[in-house]
Parts: sequence; C-alpha cells; structure tokens
Amino acid sequence: MSINFRKIVPHLLVIVGFIVAALAYFNPVLQGKVIFQSDITQYIGMSHQNKEFKEDAGEESYWTDAAFGGMPTYQLGADYPYNYIKQLDRTLRFLPRPADYLFLYFIGIYILFLCLKIDYKLAALGALAFGFSTYLVIILGVGHNAKAHAIAYMPIVLAGIILTFRQKYLWGGILFTLAMALEINTNHFQMTYYLLLLVVVLGIAYFIDFFQKKKIKQYFVAIAVMLAGVIIAIGTNATNILATKEYADFSTRGDTGLSITPNGEQQENTNGLSYDYITEYSYGIAETFNLFIPRFMGGSSSEKLGEDSELYNELLKIGASPQQALSFADSAPTYWGNQTFIGAPAYIGAVVIFLFVLALYLVKGRFKWWIVGGSILALLLSWGDNLAPLTKFFINYVPLYNKFRAVSSIQVILELCLPLMAVCGLSKFFGEKRTQQEKEHALKWAAMITGGLALLFLVSKSVFFDFVGNQDRQYLQQLGQSFVRALREDRKAIFNTDTIRSLIFVALAAGLIWAYLKNKVNKSLTIGALALLIVVDLVGVDRRYVNNEDFVQEHQMKKPFQANAADLEILKDEGHYRVLDFSGSPLNSSRASYFHHSLGGYHAAKPGRIQELFDFYIYDANQQVLNMLNTKYIILSNQGEIMAQPNPQTNGNAWFVNDVKFVTNANQEILALDSLNTKQTAVVNKKFSAEIPQQEFATDSTAQIQLKSYQPNQLVYSYSTQKERLALFSEIYYPHGWKAYVEGKEISILQADYVLRAAILPAGSHEITFKFEPEVIKTGSKITIASGVILSILLLGGLVVTFRKKLA
Repeated sequence: MSINFRKIVPHLLVIVGFIVAALAYFNPVLQGKVIFQSDITQYIGMSHQNKEFKEDAGEESYWTDAAFGGMPTYQLGADYPYNYIKQLDRTLRFLPRPADYLFLYFIGIYILFLCLKIDYKLAALGALAFGFSTYLVIILGVGHNAKAHAIAYMPIVLAGIILTFRQKYLWGGILFTLAMALEINTNHFQMTYYLLLLVVVLGIAYFIDFFQKKKIKQYFVAIAVMLAGVIIAIGTNATNILATKEYADFSTRGDTGLSITPNGEQQENTNGLSYDYITEYSYGIAETFNLFIPRFMGGSSSEKLGEDSELYNELLKIGASPQQALSFADSAPTYWGNQTFIGAPAYIGAVVIFLFVLALYLVKGRFKWWIVGGSILALLLSWGDNLAPLTKFFINYVPLYNKFRAVSSIQVILELCLPLMAVCGLSKFFGEKRTQQEKEHALKWAAMITGGLALLFLVSKSVFFDFVGNQDRQYLQQLGQSFVRALREDRKAIFNTDTIRSLIFVALAAGLIWAYLKNKVNKSLTIGALALLIVVDLVGVDRRYVNNEDFVQEHQMKKPFQANAADLEILKDEGHYRVLDFSGSPLNSSRASYFHHSLGGYHAAKPGRIQELFDFYIYDANQQVLNMLNTKYIILSNQGEIMAQPNPQTNGNAWFVNDVKFVTNANQEILALDSLNTKQTAVVNKKFSAEIPQQEFATDSTAQIQLKSYQPNQLVYSYSTQKERLALFSEIYYPHGWKAYVEGKEISILQADYVLRAAILPAGSHEITFKFEPEVIKTGSKITIASGVILSILLLGGLVVTFRKKLA
C-alpha cells in the first residue's frame, strides 16, 4: 500500500497556514503572554481551592467549600477517571491559548468542507471566514472558552452526519462518533443543544430527499448508525453527563420546590429558568443587520471615539478637562440597541454575506434548504422576547429549551451556516454545472441585494432610525440636550463609516468575481483575492475588540486577584468559617472565593436554594441566616475603603438544637427562617420526620460538638452528649455523594434550615465523619471504560478494513 504524498502535501500546507494565522492573530502568546479573559479570572477564583487541594493531596475532591457555601466541582474543571476523549482533545489543542481554539475553528470546518468535496483552496478560504467571524473571536477575548470549544467541533459532527447519509457507514459513523464525543466533552450543553436543533432541520431535509428518491431504507440505516454513535459518544462522556445532570437538578436550572417570591407573590414552579432570565439578551430585529454592517447599531456598549468626535468636543464645552473628555469618549455608550450589554457586534462579514446571497442562486437541493432552514430558525429564536410567541412556544413545549439563557447566542448557527453556504456557492460558481448565464444572474442579484441594502441605509438612515439608546433619557437629565445630540451624531457617523465600509467590500468582491467571469483573472487568483478580502474585512473588525492590548504577563492571569487589607485581616484567623463579600456583587464575583470559604461566587448555574436564600435573606444581611451559615466575616466597602467586619454571633461549625419545627413544603421552610432562632430550633421538611424520633430534645449543658479536621471532601467532628440529639452542621446539604459515619457506622444525613446538613447523633463521646464519595463518578467511570473499548474496537476495525481494501 503506497501513500500519495502529492495529495497530502496541499492539506499539510493548509494546516501550517492555519497555525500561522492563529499565532499571527494572537501573536503575544509567542512572547509568553496570556490573554486577559474576564470570565476565566472568575473561573480561576472559583476553582482555586480545588486546584490547591489537588496539588497537595494528589487527588480530586469533587467538592469545593470556596463558593456558595459549598458545591460539587463538576462544573469547575473536575478531571474524571479514564477520560481519554479529553486527552485526545488536549492533543488537538496543542497551540497556546487562545490560538488553540482559533486553530480548532479552522481545522474543524476545513474537515467539513473536504467531506463536502470542496476544493482545498476554497475550503481554506471558508475556514478563515468561519474562524475569524467576529463573534467567535469575541468569545475568546472574554473567556467563553467552553462555548468556543463546543462551536469548534460542530462542523466535524456535521461532516460525520453527511458522510453517513452518503452511505459511508463505516468511516462516516466513526467520524461522527469521535466528533460527537469531543463535542459532548467540551461541557457546553447549550451550544450542543443548538447544534441538535440544526441537526433536526438537516435530518428533515434529508428525509424528504430520501423519500422522494425512494431510499427510505438507506435513510434509517444511516439514522441507526448515528444513534449507535451517539450512544457510544455519550458513554465515553458518561461521568461528566451524569454528574452534570445530577448537579443541574440542584442548581438554578432545577426545581427547588419554592413557588413564592421574597415579597410573597406566587410564581410558577418550574424545573427551568424564568422567561425574563432566558430572554434577557434578546437580539433586536433591526439589530440583525449588524451581521452585515458591524456597527449598524453603534457597535459595542463601549466604543472608542477619540478626539475627533462630537462627544469629545461637547464634553469640553460643558467643562470637562481634555483628559476627562477623552476618557469618556474612548468608552462612549454608542450602542443604541435593546440588549442590556453587548461586548461587540456579531459581524459575519460583508464579503461572506455577499457570497451567501450569491450561493442562494447557485446551490440547489437538500443542502441549500437545511442551511437556509437552520439559519432562519436560529435567527428567529435569537430575537427572543422580540418574537415572544415563538420563544414562548419553544420554552413551553420544546424539551430542555428552558434550561438555557442568553437566547441571542443561538446565532452561532448563523456563524456556521452562512460561511458554509457561501463557500459551497463559490464551488458551484467555479464548477462547470452552472451556465455562464446562471452565474451572471447570481452575481447581478447578489450585488444588487447586498450593495443596494447598504446604499438604502446610507441615504435613508434618518427615515428608518432615530439613533436613540436606552440610557439617553438618563443622559438628557444629567448632561443636557447638547450632550445627547452629540452622542447621536457620533452614532450616525460610525453608522455611515461602517455602511460605506461594507459597501466597498461588496463592490470589491463583486468586481473580482465579475473580472473572473470575463476571463480577466484566473480561478486561483480570484480565490486568493477573495480570501484576502474576507480576512481584511473580518480581522479589521475583530481587532477593534480583541487585540494585543488584551494580553498580560502570565502571572497576572495565574494570580488575578490581590489580597486587600480586609482579606489579609481575615486570613489571620486560621479557623474554618465563611466570608460574605458585600464590597461588590456577591453572586457575580469569585474574588472572595479565591482567598476564603465564600458564601458568594460566580457561576451560570448557582445552587438553587443558595440563590433563593440570598434573595430572601442574605442580601438584607439577616443575622440568624448568616449565623447558621457560619458567616464569621463580612467584607464591606465604606467610601472606597474595604474593611472586614467580624460577626461574633455565628453558630460555629456545628451545634445541637433543642427543638424541631416540621413543615410540609419549601415555601414554609424558607419563610420559617425569617423569625427563627437558628441556635435553638431547626426547620425540617416532614419528608425527614421518620428519621427524627422527637420534636423536642432535653437540654444538655454538657453537650458539645466541634470540628476536628477539615478537607473539602472530608470533615471530622468530635462530640459528646448524654442523650441522642439532633446536630446541625453549617455545611450545604447536597443529596448525592455525601455520607456520614459515626465510629465507622453509616448514619443518615438530613436537610434542615433549608440548606444545611443535619444528623441524629447517638449518645456518648464519638467522632462523626462526613465524606464526599459520589457514586456518579464510580458509575460513570465504568460506562466510560466500556464505551472507550467499543470505540477503540471500531477504530481498529475501520483501519483493518481500509488496509485490506488498499491491498486488494
């Protein structure tokens, strides 16, 4: 069997080109710098305790006490046994971060284009168009690494599906299984869910096509192959999936049973997120045009305008110093859309949009319709509350849709589909199956539609738009009419600039294709020039928002938080206690988690009952609730000075109560805390009543209980009591994994005071040990091993079959 190196070399050169492009864009990584990603700094704060424990103990704890009073580390970078798919993924991401994700964007969609039998030159062009799409670069800038990770593997999943539908069952099935395993392993189920929606549209298009061609049997054979692949892919990620599902039910994504608000109003008791939370980031309908014109609605929430802006000059007029005026003008609120905040426009590219429209006239059949169908569905769903009937239908009736927020992020499907369609259109354009007349017709209408749209906006902007932002009324009251007028003039100016910019790129792309049609330039030169136009177009916008200024020295990201005076004062106390950081937003910062056992933290899926406890009591600094959570220090900000306020009344790590108050539901549980003496009485749901022999316990002045040793996954208490007592522990109750032992004999762990652990302790002097021994890890590991073996056999079998065919 011989290898045709001449066929391999072009692909190797393309891969090298991708490496160069990724490193060139993120070139500071070559100097040892790292990109400052805001979300990653929060992740570092959340995972710091777990990382230190792993380094010291040489094992995973799977539980952290550094955030929200305590939670599993399943969503904080926990490593699971036998996770060979993760090792494969790390091998593929061999470049420094975030160049590794950019390279993965390129190579993932390049594989898809090759499976679609696209010429490697066009495939490379398409990879650049996809990888440099502004949204995909922006998420790397802010640290949405898991999201970027999941997006990067989407094209390979599609490649496996398409090969399988082409009846290449062996290698199509293997590619699909591997890609699906890698996709699931990224642990961003929202992106994987959106991919599933696109796959459903794809599957419908293929079903119609197979039905018309009377190949239904082949269709269902392909479906069976892929179902087997999904099962194996899930199996290789079983531990992560099972652990995530287990925690999701405990988190804000699950149902805590609470059906009232802090002000006593009834709310719908659901097992998903609220409508308002899901649709908080709803894409504006008119805002859709920033896919074509980058700063169509002002760009980001904070744009640099500089000294030439109307805003700068107006600030000087109202008394600001040049330095103050420039500082404000360089973070100007130019965005005038409906979203709460936007880091950058989701710009796909004027050239790409032009080529997409061109492709609509050249590409036919099932491919066109699943691309168009998936794109339309994604666009409509991204509008969220701006298209409420459709959004509410999906929330109420489509399984799992209500588990995810930020509906605008479904536009990642557009980021994938539009370049895909554009390149397939170019393939048809350069092919021989379309006539010269068809090509000229497509070019004419693509230029007229895209160029005409840009011209229409340019000359009629004042008719269609008022350039009024959501905060303009506030600016009007504070800074006056002249300030608001200047701001709107600047919005118009950047609208004009970027509209003209898109118009120029459309004209250049259309002119280049026209020159090819008239035999003035050859195919290779045309492809190369189009690729250059796409890169200049996209990178020019990308660099506005993610550039070398975002990189810092490595140590600044490894240690993103510096201890302040309050932290240093608290750290003198070597006991085990909790800290509540009120110097900022406690549920939107992991700074305190980096240094302390924090009651707050930063996570998209917080423990559900902790969120509710904050809403009902902790934000109001309810003393009894803070005491039961062993909140010994509160960090406060007083006129810019950060200070640590001790709480001497805390209940401590554990205590015996004299009374039990039984309630029947979550509403009664949380309301009972309002006037509860948590040191004397425990509130317990009746579902635990069989474990508690009495409601009152005789006072025992000699009884005592104290924490003897602490690790995140193991706590040992010593206690003595003359009679059987109910003990409460200032640790978060989690119904899975935690086990309690008294002198080696397992006892039941109960839930009390809405969020705490409790246990009935026998009389005498004993030790009680809590250990976190999650069964989900053991069960998942067994499934992972078995699935890994099956996948290995399939890969080996595929190689053997291919090798024999080559020898035959």
